[in-house]
Amino acid sequence: MAPSLDLGDWWAKEIPGGGTPVVVTMQNPNYSVLEIDSPGSDGGGGGGGTFMDKGGRGKNAKQFTWVLLLKAHRAVGCVAWLAAGLWALLGAVRRRLLLRQSPSDDKGRLLFRFLRAFLLLSLAMLAFEMVAYLKGWHFKNPNFRVPEAADIRGWMYIAYASWLSFRADYIAYPIQSLSCFCIFLFVVQSVDRLVLCLGCLYIKWKKIKPTIDGDPFKPDDVEGSSSDYPMVLVQIPMCNEREVYEQSISAVCQIDWPRDRLLIQVLDDSDDELVKLLIAAEVSKWSQRGVNIIYRHRSIRTGYKAGNLKSAMSCDYVKDYEFVAIFDADFTPNPDFLKKTVPHFKGNPEVGLVQARWSFVNKDENLLTRLQNINLCFHFEVEQQVNGNFLNFFGFNGTAGVWRIQALEESGGWLERTTVEDMDIAVRAHLDGWKFIFLNDVKVLCEVPESYEVYRKQQHRWHSGPMQLFRLCLPAIIKSKISIWKKANLILLFFLLRKLILPFYSFTLFCIILPLSMFVPEAELPIWVICYIPVIMSFLNILPAPRSIPFLVPYLLFENTMSVTKFNAMVAGLFQLGSSYEWIVTKKAGRSSESDLLAAAERDAKPMQQLLRGVSDSELIELTKLKKQEEAPAVKRKENKIYKKELALALLLLTAAIRSLLSAQGIHFYFLLFQGVSFLLVGLDLIGEQMS
Repeated sequence: MAPSLDLGDWWAKEIPGGGTPVVVTMQNPNYSVLEIDSPGSDGGGGGGGTFMDKGGRGKNAKQFTWVLLLKAHRAVGCVAWLAAGLWALLGAVRRRLLLRQSPSDDKGRLLFRFLRAFLLLSLAMLAFEMVAYLKGWHFKNPNFRVPEAADIRGWMYIAYASWLSFRADYIAYPIQSLSCFCIFLFVVQSVDRLVLCLGCLYIKWKKIKPTIDGDPFKPDDVEGSSSDYPMVLVQIPMCNEREVYEQSISAVCQIDWPRDRLLIQVLDDSDDELVKLLIAAEVSKWSQRGVNIIYRHRSIRTGYKAGNLKSAMSCDYVKDYEFVAIFDADFTPNPDFLKKTVPHFKGNPEVGLVQARWSFVNKDENLLTRLQNINLCFHFEVEQQVNGNFLNFFGFNGTAGVWRIQALEESGGWLERTTVEDMDIAVRAHLDGWKFIFLNDVKVLCEVPESYEVYRKQQHRWHSGPMQLFRLCLPAIIKSKISIWKKANLILLFFLLRKLILPFYSFTLFCIILPLSMFVPEAELPIWVICYIPVIMSFLNILPAPRSIPFLVPYLLFENTMSVTKFNAMVAGLFQLGSSYEWIVTKKAGRSSESDLLAAAERDAKPMQQLLRGVSDSELIELTKLKKQEEAPAVKRKENKIYKKELALALLLLTAAIRSLLSAQGIHFYFLLFQGVSFLLVGLDLIGEQMS
């Protein structure tokens, strides 16, 4: 209940005895614009004053005062909320700077030096421009004239006039040329993206998808023999996957397939002794339950994942199997996975790969996972599905796929020459004439990185590896016997446009040319380049994940922010720099195991007790120790890091935003401001999982 305050006397004392009437404008729809007369006027009601609302009802001064007080309270609350938000942001920035921890690697040191020099130059240019603006030397007309000798006063005026002339004669043209080239690449890539979306729309309109004729596993005899089921090998490569090893092994062991036609290989490259013992114990548990599963561990981890898979395929018993399914350690396939994928090989001897789609258990965990979900949904829903249906070729995703072993062997097997062994084997198989099938309706649950540090390392590997592979595969593509248009698709679209041109123009156009054009107005980018087309393309990217449409603007800004990492990785892979050969296992959080393990705990209790009864006392003691160590509290995570390149670009863009105010460039200012704030948040590691 509102407090009882008598403001009538106060109102009467404050109203003067006579004078000019007061006009009060109310934005509340319950009131209209009225005139309040003095106490002596005819329209007044003594000292109280009367207000008429739209319905003709009278409102006295006391009620009107309460309206003003409520509006003032709302305004103060809004200001307080904004101040609290700003204070919290400044506090987070302060904590990041006090506890800063820069990445220990040396990737991108040359790029950081370039950005730092560019930033210092921009600050100097901004100071110079502000002095010229305050002194009235700026030129509002783009077709400016250089001041004549009679107009020049002082050395600074001479320097500014010389700078304008030098800028127009020598700097503007190279920037304009580079800008036009990047805009051309931008338009070409946008057209490619639009064609892919139209292809996806056509697929949905015509309801095109791979189909299976009849029941491929229906036995001819009444007893139901399993001879119709082909021999399938399932491989689970992992390395120090303590968080997710149990869920992946459990899911694969529950696949619905005859046990005499299935073999599971757990390929462990772990160098952590505890993790090795835990994985071996998990394999032993399922083996005693009757599952045909074996544990393999390499003492020397050469070739990373490719070396691990190559070593497993060299076993003698592999020749007895026709297909091989591969799952990374955080993937949990449904029991009917093989029954939905393997039948597509029957009657199609030219099919070498069947790829399933990924589904993400932690896509709503934070803003970073939501933005990744947008990218990956577009990749599977549009890119993979369109290329699979119209070209029978796409890049193997490295997991959640089934290969025909004959296709692997004839294409040269797994090679250790790049960090994208999955794309490598897919390109070589395509050159040998094998066809691929993508199943958009078969989904395998997995997780995406929740921290920016992990995501950044993953993206560096995903964008440096293709450039390595392009250098190595280009001669083979040119010499191959596939058709000319397939060669053009591989070289121009698959590698150049989508792997090289995209990060190049994104970084150059929006992170270099755009802020630079604020200091060189002759090279100013048109609004449709920085606003209309990016928004339209971002909207098309979000369409496969319609629930993410509210994140359109954050997605657009974050993609431009990630262009720094992608551009750096692309250059490293193209010129074979040291960081392009670095393989860092993507850290898993084990999100998909939380619900699964809780549901499986009761189910596994009785078999686990039977397992413990069958082991010796020493083995029982060892297993008990392992379980206690596994349940021990995790060590404190590392502090969030500070990313220098992103911070340098944040300051550069904010500097350019300030300069754009001098030229009254509205849309440019807002884009530079929000993009600079986006770089600042990423540079301070304020996006994604907070690790400290």
